[in-house]
Amino acid sequence: MTTKLFGEPVRRREDPRLLTGRGRYLDDLGRDALAAAFVRSPHAHAVIRDIDVSAALDVDGLVAIYTWEDLPDRLAEPLPLLIPHPALTHGRTAYPLARDRVRHVGEPVVMVVARDRYVAEDACALIRVDYELLKPVVGVEEAAQSAQLVHDDVPGNVGAHMVQEVPSAGGLDVREVIEDAPHTLAFRLDIERSASTPLEGRGVYARWDADDSSLRVYSSTQTSTSVRMAVAAKLGLPLPKVEVIAPDVGGGFGVKIVHPWPEEVLLPWAAMLLDREVKWTEDRREHFVSSAHERAQVQFVRVGFDDDGRVLGLEVSILHDHGAYTPYGIIVPIITSTQLPGPYKIGSYRVEFSSVYTNTVQVTPYRGAGRPQAVFCMERTMDRIADHLGLDRTAVRAVNFIQPEEFPYDQGLIFQDGRPLIYDSGDYPESLRMLKELIGWDSFPAEKERAAAEGRRIGIGIGCYVEGTGVGPYEGGHVQVTSDGRVHVSTGLTSQGQGHETAFAQIAAAELGVPLERVSVVTGDTRRFGYAVGTFASRAAVMSGNAIALACRKVREKALRIAADALEADPRDLEITDGMVHVAGTPGAAIPLATVAVLSNPLRYAFDEEAARATQFAGASSFDKPPVPEGDEPGLEGRDYYSPIRSTFASGMHAAIVETDPLTAEIRILRYAVVHDCGNLINPMIVEGQIHGGVAQGVGGALYERMVYDGHGQLLNASFMDFLMPYATEVPHVETAHLQTPSPLNPLGIKGAGEAGVIPVSAVIASAVEDAEGIAIDKMPISPSELFDLRRAAS
Repeated sequence: MTTKLFGEPVRRREDPRLLTGRGRYLDDLGRDALAAAFVRSPHAHAVIRDIDVSAALDVDGLVAIYTWEDLPDRLAEPLPLLIPHPALTHGRTAYPLARDRVRHVGEPVVMVVARDRYVAEDACALIRVDYELLKPVVGVEEAAQSAQLVHDDVPGNVGAHMVQEVPSAGGLDVREVIEDAPHTLAFRLDIERSASTPLEGRGVYARWDADDSSLRVYSSTQTSTSVRMAVAAKLGLPLPKVEVIAPDVGGGFGVKIVHPWPEEVLLPWAAMLLDREVKWTEDRREHFVSSAHERAQVQFVRVGFDDDGRVLGLEVSILHDHGAYTPYGIIVPIITSTQLPGPYKIGSYRVEFSSVYTNTVQVTPYRGAGRPQAVFCMERTMDRIADHLGLDRTAVRAVNFIQPEEFPYDQGLIFQDGRPLIYDSGDYPESLRMLKELIGWDSFPAEKERAAAEGRRIGIGIGCYVEGTGVGPYEGGHVQVTSDGRVHVSTGLTSQGQGHETAFAQIAAAELGVPLERVSVVTGDTRRFGYAVGTFASRAAVMSGNAIALACRKVREKALRIAADALEADPRDLEITDGMVHVAGTPGAAIPLATVAVLSNPLRYAFDEEAARATQFAGASSFDKPPVPEGDEPGLEGRDYYSPIRSTFASGMHAAIVETDPLTAEIRILRYAVVHDCGNLINPMIVEGQIHGGVAQGVGGALYERMVYDGHGQLLNASFMDFLMPYATEVPHVETAHLQTPSPLNPLGIKGAGEAGVIPVSAVIASAVEDAEGIAIDKMPISPSELFDLRRAAS
């Protein structure tokens, strides 16, 4: 592979189109389509006794009203449980429309289709649903203790319980190790609910073609190929008759992973039934109360350590709130429990979690997906140890680091992909050195003293993490060179702002030796690539990037073989540079890659004058040899798939300096620094953008964003008027440095970077606030009023 473009900070090619308003999002499509709207439950827990639609039937422009009883057999079943697990003994998913009971505010009960959304909403307002109210279960601790059940057949509201344990080198149980340790600590940590809240909510637009019985669905999704399979299965259609396309998607961050959402099967069904185009786009309140949340956990920690701060034994018990349903299984608490050790060698480790049902919005992965909770737990533990021993916080971390020569390092756990948790590469001591230099760690005590003399409170914090990325099972890539010399790349996963159009083009251009501007990339269109998994878990670059590279290598091998025949040269002596295939060291003996594409498809000679001239230029004839050699295919194209043996593990470290106002307790971030290692960099500019965006979300989760439920299961802040979020004024400038330890597990040596920025932020801010205030910070997010109360309690 040539390296001219791989690793260069190329500007994102998609940005001019998106920034000038030429993006095509879901709501830009289907302007003449019928509109759907939903009657959603206003109660957190209730039995549906009756649905009366009579008052809505005379609404001008009404087309149809559907309840659960109207659904055909396959569609009337619960939605799929996407990721089963042996520990998930009581997995439960919702019906597309509530059958006889609702289990959270916002659950869909009735679907209305009308001339436009205004009419549909008017009809929804006239539908009367008779509910028998039940006591809701709200909050993870109430769920674990209450006799009230969210699902009558799930004892104790426990959907899953899982334990993993790694004994000490001497085979001792972790509890024995902790009891025998020179020092022990025990404490509790809390993280509250938050959510993805992308700028564009969910949306579906469906078109049925009765002439050939085919269905086209546009969805604002992270998993177009999976939506396609789900829609085909639920509607009883042959898979080749279903197309799903993700247009421009205005953010996902995990909430658009779930497939299918109720709307993604109901809208296509209605389009088929009515033989009309039907569209639904989510409003903001719908997103808050009927999509998905994440983060909420209570963690109980016991740790034993020696005089140097070396962790000898760690035991963590986690209560995880998975809301009313488990469509995505228990991926989030599994990730929390397995990523918790981070970059450290834990002498002995035991973790258990109980994942419980509550009458609140379901929980699925949100950017970071269980890792922010894990890092908060581990990094707060490291800070507690340092404080107990009177040691520098970085010294305690350094003494526990896995060393560079110890890779690959087996943590002795089973990761989310069901495979051993083995770190592939890294250099944690070097990351720490770089971070301390970047933030000025060693000189900070003097800076803190100067601030104190001025009556100011400042503090510094740190957080380290390891992130499993590039999780399988596979992704694919298709690459085609056409007779105009252009390279067309397609892959099945979707894009929601990650810069795939640029990064994947860089890979293809580097592999094939062509100018970047000649490469086009298509993602998320099942017409172009029918089989994929999806964009989540920091996997796109690792999975599709490597699949595209492998497909390019097939194309390159064929191109060199065809060109060698035309140039009467050995393929091993040929190179491709700037779209020309030439003999190494002899640029004059060359043939354009465009001509090679023509030579690969002899039928073009008869219909394309330019192709015929190219054939003459190459000195070839369509009659002097078989049109297609035996065992070959016409065309200069290749398709390949990449399936990893296990996940790659990126890593990084963040540090922040904060100031807390002595009077108002307002928290302000003065500086923020990141050192990140995602292996070989495809595009440093894109990686930095991912980090900056992640830090912004992390700041929101640390200081502002939370889902506030009352005891009745009502979400009290379900609007952007009430849901506090950081603006640009609250997001700090992020100073970054990159460390590259290539992964030995994939051809490009890359690791994922999409979630890196968000993962340790709560831990870092907690560490910095604690340093500024001298008060233990055990719960995030933290607001000025909460910090004020902590001050008062400590005084």
